[in-house]
Amino acid sequence: MAKIEIKKPVIEEISSALDGSKTAILVDHRGLSVAEDTELRKTLRENGILYKVYKNTMIRFAVKDTPNEELSKHLEGPSALAVSKEDATVVAREIVKFAKTHAKLELKGGMVDGKYCGPDEIKEVANIPSKEILLGRLFGSMQSPIANLARVIKQIAEKDSEGSAPAAEEAPAEAAPAEA
Repeated sequence: MAKIEIKKPVIEEISSALDGSKTAILVDHRGLSVAEDTELRKTLRENGILYKVYKNTMIRFAVKDTPNEELSKHLEGPSALAVSKEDATVVAREIVKFAKTHAKLELKGGMVDGKYCGPDEIKEVANIPSKEILLGRLFGSMQSPIANLARVIKQIAEKDSEGSAPAAEEAPAEAAPAEA
């Protein structure tokens, strides 16, 4: 079997992982212990992130002539690829959080929603809250004015009902002396 036939499935695996991905980040994992690397893999897997170490030449072939081609400029030294097809910020957030406590993990660069990002930009992306949090804030801000309006209408209705009750009691009292 020729070497190219052995490499072709790996290149196709990388291509399919990157195809339709929201985020793909390259990291240098050199210096991490086996326990630290296992901890990182577990954390990423729990968040639905594919994390795998590939040979640089395989990644280079997979990204050639694709929107992810800019990843090629970071393919020196050991490279691990973290990919998410669901959330554009979760990969950056989890890797940056892990890198804060494990200085040996180094961000190389990546693609976020089709745009190339350097290590500093990836750190900025990591500060963006998750989609669920942003949606919660949006709905909360939309709900607040409606709740305030409902409260004001209720207060007006209560004020009107308090004001009309004494007037109703006074009317029969005035009517009684007039009849007599």
